[in-house]
Amino acid sequence: MKKPGKKPQRAAKAPTKRSQRAKKTEAWRKQMKQKPARPGTARRPPRPAKVPAPVARAAPAVERPDPSRPRALLVAQAGLDKKAEDVLVLDVRGLTSYADYFVLMTAESERQAGAIADHVDERLKAEGAQKVGVEGYESGRWILVDYGDVVAHVLSRDARGFYDLEGLWADAPRVKVG
Repeated sequence: MKKPGKKPQRAAKAPTKRSQRAKKTEAWRKQMKQKPARPGTARRPPRPAKVPAPVARAAPAVERPDPSRPRALLVAQAGLDKKAEDVLVLDVRGLTSYADYFVLMTAESERQAGAIADHVDERLKAEGAQKVGVEGYESGRWILVDYGDVVAHVLSRDARGFYDLEGLWADAPRVKVG
């Protein structure tokens, strides 16, 4: 018979992972409260500054002729002839299958962008190059002239900042113009 007012004793439970973790956390908090922080020091060490990882560039094993490079430099020079700003040639060989070089140029207006693209086309036509396609003449914000191995991008300042092709192709080596 059970006596009223007395509860039966339960068997002791094995500690669970959750209760063990809670005990450790509580013990750590007590320990941290007991240790006074020295003036001028933080409880946690400061995080190290993030340093960008170095870009590894493999040198070509064998120097082979590159017929696209003179064409890319010709496109860049044609852009400079028409006062294009921030002319940059990106070597995208090995990074993309559809071109060897991108030439990025900034134009101050839609009219200048059209003039730069037309001059590039005239210069390369004189050299015997055939363009594969042209896009963007209607808007003038971003005119793309494709010559197969070299792609010329004539962008307005806003479009160049927005699309950030230099950042997108950050792994591509830059070729000096001029």
